[in-house]
Amino acid sequence: MRKITEIIIHCSDTQEGCDVTAADIRRWHTTPKEKGGKFGFRDIGYHEVIRLDGTVEHGRPYTDVGAHCEGHNTNSIGICYIGGRKIVEGTDKWEWADTRTEAQKDALCRTLAAILICFNLQPSCIHGHREYANKACPCFDVRQWVRDDFEPWFKEQKKKVDDMLRAGVGERKDT
Repeated sequence: MRKITEIIIHCSDTQEGCDVTAADIRRWHTTPKEKGGKFGFRDIGYHEVIRLDGTVEHGRPYTDVGAHCEGHNTNSIGICYIGGRKIVEGTDKWEWADTRTEAQKDALCRTLAAILICFNLQPSCIHGHREYANKACPCFDVRQWVRDDFEPWFKEQKKKVDDMLRAGVGERKDT
């Protein structure tokens, strides 16, 4: 298994409300450039894709190096939420925006928690793509969100699990 030290959050650079799938992104990423594709990767660049309804679809296996953040792929897991753009009211122009639905926010928290626990990581290892590239992606300040929203939620969830374990819930009993 690869040594994972970072989780990097992305957006799909798609219009608010336009639901695309991991299969769609896989096709965008793997279509050869000579056939109109953008990258010509061997697989989708992300490890997880979070759809508008909060469904989490798997992309590349965690054992495979991603293709989502130059210089950081070897030791990271890439998570992409669908969205990142919205129409400017009263125009036909678009702007970058945090378009995450409540379901996506919830799924992002659950997905991050599982990865942190699985790889024994701390919330400080969670980053936004824009920290490493001159891009708006993922269209929100990940560091602030981790500090203000995710960490308190994560601590509360861990406390609940620890309390259940201390109370003996989930203990295996041989019969």
